[in-house]
Amino acid sequence: MQVTARLAPSPTGLLHIGHARSFLLAWLNARAAGGRVLLRIEDLDATRSRPEFIESCMEDIAWLGLDWDEEPHLQSSRSTELLSIAERLVDEGAAYPCVCTRKEVREASSAPHLDGRPVIYPGTCRGRFQSIQEAEQQTGRRPTLRFRCPEDEVHISDLFQGEATLHPLKEFGDFPIASPDGQTSYHLAVVLDDDYQGVTEVLRGDDLLSSCGPQAALQAALGIERPTWIHVPLVLDEHKKRLAKRTDGLSVRTLREQGHCPRDLVGWLLSASGLGHEGPTAPEDAIKDFSLSSLSRSAILIPEGFPGVSG
Repeated sequence: MQVTARLAPSPTGLLHIGHARSFLLAWLNARAAGGRVLLRIEDLDATRSRPEFIESCMEDIAWLGLDWDEEPHLQSSRSTELLSIAERLVDEGAAYPCVCTRKEVREASSAPHLDGRPVIYPGTCRGRFQSIQEAEQQTGRRPTLRFRCPEDEVHISDLFQGEATLHPLKEFGDFPIASPDGQTSYHLAVVLDDDYQGVTEVLRGDDLLSSCGPQAALQAALGIERPTWIHVPLVLDEHKKRLAKRTDGLSVRTLREQGHCPRDLVGWLLSASGLGHEGPTAPEDAIKDFSLSSLSRSAILIPEGFPGVSG
């Protein structure tokens, strides 16, 4: 089977150096295997996605020297279909309508809200309604649709991290698959679009490793084959904190607008990742010698002032 990878930026802000590094590794791993690379714009969040960010994402990726096969896929183009599948899961009993507000979920949860992690939903509406329509009629509220998370552990095999055992019910609870306004959740949309596009390989930051739990549970419920997962160490700032889209000084657009050379950035990212290629490097020049086995298992730390690229 031909390897098919995807670059899937979310146009809710500017891409930063961490995104650049993940996209570079995903692109190299697919191209080294003679595979395809697809571009998907994950723009389902209508309240935060912006057309200017879509344009910037595509310009940033192209500036890095990364290309893609086929036309870019806008996730929002399938929003109606994605929502219908979420509703089908309710009809099949794999999900259920929940009328709890965020405040009610916080108050009902006994688990503390730590480290920015979401509150675990305690299952208040499990078995409460027979249908979405009944939930609306009885409460006057448009419900969230929640996946009925199985109690079983999920065992996954990650190409970089190795074997892992995850507990989606304990870590996520009955997680949302669609919001009251009809917006499909990240987990469901990713699973469905990876299947729709024929994605066989997903490379992303290791902060998303736990996401394999709910995504694997959804894949099992939908009869979808899992892709090969590859979770790599993050790029951190000088304070050892995760980069954020609000960190404009480390955004790819800022670097290119300041006149930096993309080959300098690519070379620095490869070198900092333990992949050699000291000095300016074009992505295509790194394909021949690329191997995930050589990738450093430590996070990349960006020094203050970021000397990795020159003007």
